[in-house]
Amino acid sequence: MKKIIIALIICISFASQAQIKTVTIQASGLTCSMCSNSINKALKSIPYIDNVVANIKNSTFEINFKSTSDISFDLLKKKVEDAGFFVAKMEVNLLFENVKVVNDEHVELNGTMYHFLNVPEKVLNGYRTVRILDKGFVSSKEYKKNQKYTAMDCYRTGVMGACCNKKLKTSGTRIYHVTIS
Repeated sequence: MKKIIIALIICISFASQAQIKTVTIQASGLTCSMCSNSINKALKSIPYIDNVVANIKNSTFEINFKSTSDISFDLLKKKVEDAGFFVAKMEVNLLFENVKVVNDEHVELNGTMYHFLNVPEKVLNGYRTVRILDKGFVSSKEYKKNQKYTAMDCYRTGVMGACCNKKLKTSGTRIYHVTIS
């Protein structure tokens, strides 16, 4: 009985940590392979990153994570910026298990809050790619364009506030605004 309980706990802990399969970052401002190498080194300095595959032609970096990691999209963005560049696009390959998404509504997945914009109402299962739409994760022009999909203040601040559903999390929690790619 003890072995079964331990096995269940291990399975649950791996399942709860395996929500994010990969993150793909497209950086802007790269002019050569040395630029790409700078970002690659910066990203690899994060302890929970397993490996980074750089595509110099497209200025993209596909990031794979260690299985028991809590991932910070803000830290990934900061590492790109610390290398002297900007994030032009960030896509996250997330695991959904019977999750209902509704336009301009919040969803909590594995402790991270997501606010879905410009999406049809549907139930998601399996791995799906979402694109982060927050300031600093897209161009200024695209950020402004996406404002029309919500009147909630959390899009401007990046944190949950009075506009958000209090049942999910408390005010001040980081929230990522996303759309399905």
